[in-house]
Amino acid sequence: MLVGGVCLSGCVGAFDPQVDAASPVAPRVVALVEANRSYPRWEDFPKATPAPEPVQVAARVNTLRATGGALAGEVERLEWTLGDAEAFQRDVAARIAATPVSPEAVQTTEDIEARAAALRARATAPPPIDRPRP
Repeated sequence: MLVGGVCLSGCVGAFDPQVDAASPVAPRVVALVEANRSYPRWEDFPKATPAPEPVQVAARVNTLRATGGALAGEVERLEWTLGDAEAFQRDVAARIAATPVSPEAVQTTEDIEARAAALRARATAPPPIDRPRP
């Protein structure tokens, strides 16, 4: 019991921090702390609303069951086309092959690096101009 009291007494200082009086913002900090010391008040919390009656809960559950059953019926009527994975893969590959590819997308990493090196070489500054000294 004594150990618990000693441990808790060590936390008390954490809830009452000291403000450095030499700080230029100390008066503002103290004013804000004092203005909000009583917050939150019970009046600030929303009022409790009564729980719905069991009949209302049962009606909502039945509504959810009915809409869930309707959704399951709609899903059953869907025509699923992914029965043959290999045929789906061939269809996707054929669609990709039929799509034209831009020339930029065809470039390899080596092409891109060579173009970047050429642009870097063009971007080097020219040698300095000799100026006569006065």
